[in-house]
Parts: sequence; C-alpha cells; structure tokens
Amino acid sequence: MSEEIEKVKCLIIGSGPAGYTAAIYAARANMTPVLYQGMQPGGQLTTTNDVENFPGYPDGVTGPEMMIQLQAQSERFGAAVRTGWISKVDFTGPIHKVWVEDKKEIHCETVIISTGAEAKYLGLPSEQKYLELGGGVSACAVCDGFFYRNQETVIVGAGDSACEEAHYLSNICSKVTMLVRRDEFRASKIMVERVKKTENIEILYNTNTLEVLGDGEGVTGAKVKNSVTGEEQVIQCTGFFVAIGHKPNTDIFKSWIDLDQTGYIIGKPGSSKTNVPGVFVSGDASDKEYRQAITAAGTGCMAALDAERYLAAQN
Repeated sequence: MSEEIEKVKCLIIGSGPAGYTAAIYAARANMTPVLYQGMQPGGQLTTTNDVENFPGYPDGVTGPEMMIQLQAQSERFGAAVRTGWISKVDFTGPIHKVWVEDKKEIHCETVIISTGAEAKYLGLPSEQKYLELGGGVSACAVCDGFFYRNQETVIVGAGDSACEEAHYLSNICSKVTMLVRRDEFRASKIMVERVKKTENIEILYNTNTLEVLGDGEGVTGAKVKNSVTGEEQVIQCTGFFVAIGHKPNTDIFKSWIDLDQTGYIIGKPGSSKTNVPGVFVSGDASDKEYRQAITAAGTGCMAALDAERYLAAQN
C-alpha cells in the first residue's frame, strides 16, 4: 500500500556525475529536484580510486571524494538527495508515476533517468578482490590506462570495445596481452586487423582466466588456461583490464522507454529527450560510446536544461 502521494517538478533517478550535475542545474533553475541515489550511490566512480582526467582537479581526486563533492554542491542549491531506489514506473500519462522500493508513490512533472550502466566482470574472487582494492583491475582503459604507463597489462575481451581498449593501452604500455576466450574475435574486421598489426599486442585465443595474481596490494599477473590444449601459464602484468561489455541499468523502463537491443535508452539526436514527453536521459544509461565522467556530467546538464524548457512550455 502506497504512502501519501508526493508531487515533484523534477525527479532524478540515479546519482553519479550525470545525476548530480542534473540536480545542480535543476536546483539552480528553481525546479526543486528530488534525487534518489539508487543501489550504488555515486555510481561506478565510487569504485575508482584515482580520477585524473576530470577538469578542475590538477592533482587528481578519488572517485568517492568527487561524488561527495558533487552531492554537496547539488544540496547547496536546494536539491533533495535521498537514499533509496526506484522499483517501478508508469509513464502512461502527462504526470509520471514512480514508486520508491514498492512503497512510496511520487507523481512527477519531469523525470531525468541517470541510472548508468554496470561493467561486466569475470566474477573471479581474485578479480573482485583487486577491483575493490583499486590495485590493478579495471573495466576502463581510457580511465585507468595512464597508471600503467610503460608496464605490461592484460585485457580480456573480443569485441570492438576490447579491440579499441587494447589499441589504446598499446600506446601507453610496454606490452598488452589480449585474452580471447573463443577461437575468434567478435569485433569488426577493421578493428581486428588494427590489433593484429600492433607489434606490442599479443593475442591468445581460447584462453580463460583462472586467477588474477597479486601481492595483496596490487596485481602481479594472471593465471590462464588454454581451453583446447589444457595448458596453463602465468602472464606477468600489473594491470588487468576486463572489456566484456556493460549492462545498462534500464530494466524498469523497458515497457515505456525505447531501448536498443542491448538495453541502452535511445535518446532523440542532439538532446536528452526520450520517446516519452517529459522524460529525459543522461549518462551511461544511454551512452555506450564514451562512458566517461565528464561526458556523463555534460549530458546531466543537457537533461536539466531540456526538463526546464519542457516545464516552461507546459506553463
């Protein structure tokens, strides 16, 4: 049974750079935004120890620290940041209905979706250990490759994104070992050829990771096994990158919002608008191309501006 229905001008679903930036702009526009942080307050950046490519931080900043600062900035302008997650939505009418944890019902004039995406990992205990420690496991070469300059790295994956990230790492690292779990790539021919022509990339086919090795503080190697020959070997590396895809957190919207075949929200070109009037999207819930904190923040700004213009037009 729902509690008393709350009415808001602007509801932001999800935090992270996109959600908090949307909250900053919406609050400054007197839209009195309400933001629900979701299952992972602060988003993927809360698992990132060092952020050195976000403008305005000449000495770098930790992901959690940046999220705390963004939240404080949004609250300074009057955004209401709340703990909890949205469990259900109903976008059938001009007033959009959402439910918080199947209990509280909120009626919204505008909704900004900033639910992000989750990187897929192999699920190995050793992988998760060093991911949580921030000591050598990453799902973003563009974000973290710099920390492994002139070092040896391993990357797991066989699609276009894996090839792009392997090529990116090859310009930074002394050697990149690419683990393809099957006997062929899934990537386009042009991407595969680019990887094959790069001298410091070694490709191992039919190769699965058994364990990410480390010294308790950082990664020192990867134990792998060839699924055809059964041969095991240890590859020395200081960075272990996983590029096997992302899953956008959009399941609760699939009955209402247009999604592509992998679940990303399809926005209208040049804007943050979705197919539902008054519902906007920002960040990695719709971005499978760049997936950077700075681009997410930019789309958060766009979503708030689009929502403000939508409300002005309604009035």
